[in-house]
Amino acid sequence: MPVDKKNLRDAYITFLEEDIIKELAGIKGIDNRVAMEKYYSSRLCQQIGNGEYGVEYMGYKYLANDLLENEPELFA
Repeated sequence: MPVDKKNLRDAYITFLEEDIIKELAGIKGIDNRVAMEKYYSSRLCQQIGNGEYGVEYMGYKYLANDLLENEPELFA
């Protein structure tokens, strides 16, 4: 059975986003729901969803730290 590339990409992005959210929650000591709210309102989330700059292929730890560094206003 052939692999549906769109479904595979969607699943990969979902798992990546889950890992980023968990990492943010751990680093900042906040609830996962709060971390999720902040992540989904970020530019990083848009970039991953749109496949911009290939960021979706970077590691979740790097992306979580990048978000904290480049969008600190979300966590102020």
